[in-house]
Amino acid sequence: MHYTIGFSPCPNDTFIFDAMLHGKVDTEGLEFEVFMEDVEALNRRAFAGELAITKLSYHAFAHLTEQYALLDAGSALGNNCGPLLIAQKPMTEAEVNAARIAIPGKMTTANFLLSMAFPAAKNKTEVLFSDVEDAVLENRADAGLIIHENRFTYQQKGLVKIMDLGEHWEQTTGLPIPLGGIVVHRSLPAEDQAKINRVMRRSVEYAFAHPSEVMPFVRAHAQAMEDAVMQAHIDLYVSQFTVDLGTRGRAAILEMFRIAEAQQIIPNYDKNIFLN
Repeated sequence: MHYTIGFSPCPNDTFIFDAMLHGKVDTEGLEFEVFMEDVEALNRRAFAGELAITKLSYHAFAHLTEQYALLDAGSALGNNCGPLLIAQKPMTEAEVNAARIAIPGKMTTANFLLSMAFPAAKNKTEVLFSDVEDAVLENRADAGLIIHENRFTYQQKGLVKIMDLGEHWEQTTGLPIPLGGIVVHRSLPAEDQAKINRVMRRSVEYAFAHPSEVMPFVRAHAQAMEDAVMQAHIDLYVSQFTVDLGTRGRAAILEMFRIAEAQQIIPNYDKNIFLN
């Protein structure tokens, strides 16, 4: 069976998808047509129902639980890996609330975490995640919400951290941070949904066991990123939760959805969010 699959060119995604796309693990007869795009572009494709399997921000997934089910494997979920709110100089809470903030997408989990920490901050502009730092440096925004490898570069550009929103989440909930997961469209045959979950897990396990074999695919899409930054990116976003969410990973996702629903950040959602 042939299915469309979407993920980002970021090192954590290319790291975990390499083996299943390049015949390094048993795909149980499944074949994949790849759409490699920024996570917010993937979020938009999911809202349009264009992808059978895709990486999805948990914030976006909360709006799409009737259409997609979450795999146990493939999630970016862990500790000390959340988005950062940065600026050219320190800011008070009141200044953040009044600030023009560049965000990497309305439906990103980063924006949800920002809304949770600063519910009064409403003046947001969506830009590509890799352009957030420049928007702040060029005074097109007073503050910026950074994700991915920008966590490792903002200080080199003279920017300062206002808040680690992942740290705020962990201190508030005591749970790891759910950033993004891999979902499968509920219209697919149940047998194929289960196959995809098994194949995804095999691919993640292969990457952990043979990191040097998957790194050429990672480098090919890492946009001239230094090896040390690539590895730091993978170490940050690929964890044991990426192999299997487990009880604690599932609890973190359910708590995020509960808070988001209570704060009316998301609508009522289908509570049966996990792949059966």
